[in-house]
Amino acid sequence: QVQLVESGGGLVQPGGSLRLSCAASTSGFVFYIMGWFRQAPGQERELVATISTGGSTNYAASVKGRFTISRDNAKRTVYLQMTSLKPEDTAVYYCNTERRQFGWGQGTQVTVSS
Repeated sequence: QVQLVESGGGLVQPGGSLRLSCAASTSGFVFYIMGWFRQAPGQERELVATISTGGSTNYAASVKGRFTISRDNAKRTVYLQMTSLKPEDTAVYYCNTERRQFGWGQGTQVTVSS
């Protein structure tokens, strides 16, 4: 079973930055479109960014221009650089394939508050 381990979350003030990491246990990671998702309390989990095997990226409108997704296939790791953070970005952040084909990791909490 593929394991995903997210890290890098924390408490940050509005306007701040964080970099999230997600390490996958499978070498097959390289063949998947990977995504970052987030889930705020009482809300459904939403997809915020994806990156293809070739590095093409897509973003939800709410984060476009502020978040950057990247991947290092050799390290089986996908990253999410978050800048200009807003209180509404507060959520637990998860990674998975775009189609949610792997089991979910524990996520990493991001809290944006002054």
